[in-house]
Amino acid sequence: MRLRDLKQEQFIAVLLDNKRRYLDDRVITQGLLDTSPVHPRELFNAAIRESAAAVVVVHNHPTGDPTPSREDLAITRSLIQAGELIGIPVLDHLIIADDRYISLLEEGLLKF
Repeated sequence: MRLRDLKQEQFIAVLLDNKRRYLDDRVITQGLLDTSPVHPRELFNAAIRESAAAVVVVHNHPTGDPTPSREDLAITRSLIQAGELIGIPVLDHLIIADDRYISLLEEGLLKF
């Protein structure tokens, strides 16, 4: 709910324990109207500090269209690869827009 009405993109990490239970969430970056650049370093810094076993990433599209962009897919691939290297998997990437969302996992867009 807190993302759907924002005028700027925010990229959030939802941190999970080893039983996939919620630990915390952190705003990783806040961007512009149509972009919120994120680097694996920032995402996994938060995950490591909180001893997270896995993460789900979430960001909003202020345009109202949750369709993932090429950049969204590229960032997700980069985060998944980094997570594999350090042992903290990225389980899903949700894109929120108005009262709709897209789960890249549900859409079959995540490659594990």
